[in-house]
Amino acid sequence: MKTEQSNKKAAVIISLILSLLVLFSLVYLLLPGPGSSEAGRYTAEIYQGGRLLYSIPLNNISENRSIIIESPDGGKNEIELRPGSIGIVSADCPDKLCVRQGFISDARLPITCLPNRLVILLRPALNGAESDSITPDIVTY
Repeated sequence: MKTEQSNKKAAVIISLILSLLVLFSLVYLLLPGPGSSEAGRYTAEIYQGGRLLYSIPLNNISENRSIIIESPDGGKNEIELRPGSIGIVSADCPDKLCVRQGFISDARLPITCLPNRLVILLRPALNGAESDSITPDIVTY
């Protein structure tokens, strides 16, 4: 009888510890990271076919504007720049996953449009003193 109660007690304690671990992991992943308290402190880099087309500091964007990028295969993506974020608002690819991804405002996940070979990455904006060094972003890790 005592072993049955101690087994139940141990199972409850282990379940509680695992639940707390999962909760803290989710909070860590979903909350903004250190240094991201200032909106728009990123530079958006737009690549097509592995070639850098644009490098746009998002902190310089004061009003919404659009860029249309056409691929050599005839595909077209319309990218919208907003203060502190960037996203693809229309594409002629069949699945439209890049449009459904929405706008990004941190470097956790890039936007990709595989049919049109388009990738949008956000990199932390560098201050004047740091501009000579290369700092890894979350994608690098």
